[in-house]
Amino acid sequence: MKNDRRIHKSKKGLKDALITLMAEKEFEKITVTDLVQKADLNRGTFYKHFQTKEELLEELTNDIFDDLIRSYREPYIGIGKLHIEDLTTSSVKIFEHVYQYGSFYSVMIHSHALSGFQDKIISVLTQLSYDEIGFDHIPNAINHELLTNYHVYGLYGLIISWVKGGFKYSPTHMTEQLIEMLNYTSKLPIVNIKQKEERKP
Repeated sequence: MKNDRRIHKSKKGLKDALITLMAEKEFEKITVTDLVQKADLNRGTFYKHFQTKEELLEELTNDIFDDLIRSYREPYIGIGKLHIEDLTTSSVKIFEHVYQYGSFYSVMIHSHALSGFQDKIISVLTQLSYDEIGFDHIPNAINHELLTNYHVYGLYGLIISWVKGGFKYSPTHMTEQLIEMLNYTSKLPIVNIKQKEERKP
């Protein structure tokens, strides 16, 4: 047990060091020496857990995406179905997750440290969204894949703009806004194009 805690502490130190260093310089320029000095560990400790810095980055990313999945699924735990109007700020955890790992998301979005980062997070969100949407209640005229993409890229866009804006709003505010948007868009009226055209000079 004590050994497990030591391993966890060493790995966390290296992961924190990697995030800090990636905010300072490009991933390609980071060395193992940089990592162990920042984490206040020796090289032997690094190689005891990882073969390369790429392996360290991969484990860090997988850890965070695992937590992303748990946060996304939080509102549905123990519930067979959940209607949009039943969502609450206390049940939606995805923005709390992003805020908790804000340094990681900021680095990954503002840099090219992990090639395919956007593709990977979109893939995760797409699978989660596809599992979530009750397609039995969707009209046949609506393409399920496109509907999922619409849902996923809307959420991803909110996350990106929030991170790039320096977390201007609190996680609670972002959650409240997401719920309001979901409720609003589900009730949007049909736009009266003729009226708009009549207003043109």
